[in-house]
Amino acid sequence: MEQQPASNPPTAPDRGSARDRGSAPGRRAASDPRAAIETVFRLEYPRVIAAVARVVRDVGIAEELAQDALVAALEQWPRDGVPDNPGAWLTAAARHRAVDLVRRRENYARKLQEMGRDLQTTTAPPEEPADADDIDDDLLRLVFTACHPVLSAEARTALTLRLLGGLSTPEIARAFLVPEPTVAQRIVRAKKTLATRNVAFEVPYGPDREARLGSVLDVIYLIFNEGYAATAGDDWLRPGLCEDALRLARQLAALMPKEPEVHALAALLEFQASRTPARTAPDGSPVLLRDQDRRRWDRRLVARGIAALERAGATSPSGPPGPYALQAAVAACHAHAPTYEDTDWTAIATLYGLLAVRAPSPVVELNRAVAVSMAEGPGPALGIVDGLAAEPSLRDYHLLPSVRGDLLVRLGRPAEARTEFERAAALTGNERERELLLARADECRRT
Repeated sequence: MEQQPASNPPTAPDRGSARDRGSAPGRRAASDPRAAIETVFRLEYPRVIAAVARVVRDVGIAEELAQDALVAALEQWPRDGVPDNPGAWLTAAARHRAVDLVRRRENYARKLQEMGRDLQTTTAPPEEPADADDIDDDLLRLVFTACHPVLSAEARTALTLRLLGGLSTPEIARAFLVPEPTVAQRIVRAKKTLATRNVAFEVPYGPDREARLGSVLDVIYLIFNEGYAATAGDDWLRPGLCEDALRLARQLAALMPKEPEVHALAALLEFQASRTPARTAPDGSPVLLRDQDRRRWDRRLVARGIAALERAGATSPSGPPGPYALQAAVAACHAHAPTYEDTDWTAIATLYGLLAVRAPSPVVELNRAVAVSMAEGPGPALGIVDGLAAEPSLRDYHLLPSVRGDLLVRLGRPAEARTEFERAAALTGNERERELLLARADECRRT
């Protein structure tokens, strides 16, 4: 079976990802300026918001000002042509509005002070610590703000995709499989929570950074996992989401070059994304890891994964590797193996054992069982799986009966395996995966 994520991801939007930033057209009369504006705005959206939030210290207000800049572009660009640097134009337009807003606030505060009301402490922007470890990058500040642990996992994911991925509310709603008002409320509440809890627009310092960084990495990984194996819908893969998460991971690695777990996450996503061309058949049905044509794996992404994993090792201090480094090492074992049978399953089982100590979870243990089944046989693995049967978090997790069914097939117990595959099919919300599991159940019936 495929290597499974170490945690269950929430549903996330399905869309094509924003493409790499490139040179913009010079100032000219565009044949379709509205299309140009929409494209540029989607690409530049995160940086515009990040630059403005640095001034106003509120992501909700920053988003409103970014929208104001878009309106200005819609008014001027069709008449004057697309500027030479449209991203800088949008950022400058939004920043000017932000500065005007701050000045109005300060003027209002001064008038109140003249009336005996000193609001200096509430109107002055918060001072930032002069720390050698400071990372002066607005986009990085936006990442840490959108992924603040004060928000729920669902809110963090939605807000990250809205602010950093440039997704619209309808796009997010379609993937969450909930009405648009529900998603809109989640985003509004998330921004309100950040404001009312006085969450600073900053990269945390010292010991707080590691804890906050874990939240950021988890959100990016959750987005990727939803694209890698969709929890619901008719399609098994959502490549656009994988591309979005991979782009965010690469950006974060560039912004935080000294953080080993950032490079490790980037490596993991590069390795996993490299398999995409081989993970579905022409009709869109899933192709499991053991059946994939590895000649179709993207070797360019594999090479990027190896390089990122090496950077993770080079920047890692002495001590045990982090959870993402261990998962990336597992993915590297698969990437290096010419065939499924040639995979170093003993090494993978060992890595999952280390991961179970570093970041214990029932899903990690289930993955370890799969590796043990290949390294030592299905018997020992079945014992591990049966030990997970009482885990409340796995009660509705379709991969538990799916793995158990596979082990029972290999042990020559097709009747019991059929029951497990049918149970797994009833639990999954993905139509493609349901078809695969029912096909396996039918094979057991005919055995």
